Amino acid sequence: MTLSIRHYAVPDRDRMLAIFDANTPRFFAVNERADFVRYLDENAALYAVCERDGTIVAGFAVVPGTTGRAHLNWILVDPAAQGGGIGNAMMDAARAGAADQGAAMLDIAASQHSAPFFLRHGAHALGRIENGWGPGMHRIDMELPIGD
Repeated sequence: MTLSIRHYAVPDRDRMLAIFDANTPRFFAVNERADFVRYLDENAALYAVCERDGTIVAGFAVVPGTTGRAHLNWILVDPAAQGGGIGNAMMDAARAGAADQGAAMLDIAASQHSAPFFLRHGAHALGRIENGWGPGMHRIDMELPIGD
């Protein structure tokens, strides 16, 4: 298995939307799709995709936040590829990207379904908003220390 991470390009849009759709409604609320489309269209330069053997299987963005902080945005993995180490590779890349931006902390806005993944990577839950992403999809705000 060859795994690589590269910058998102406009031709990747349909594949990323297919991955989003495959994760709905388990990890994303249906109403979030329009937000994801807008994010890809307006922030293409910030987004990255992960390819396994030449096929896009995941994506994410690490963007600068307030001083000393960065944000992990729209991390998603094709369900057919989950469990193969892709999430771990993206988290390693996210940590490195945040460190390159001078961040000591990575902010993550997760759901109750994705929060356990981030907890395994050392993130801490800060708060919970019931139905924060949509009906039945609770927002869990988290932070992950960079370094150490």
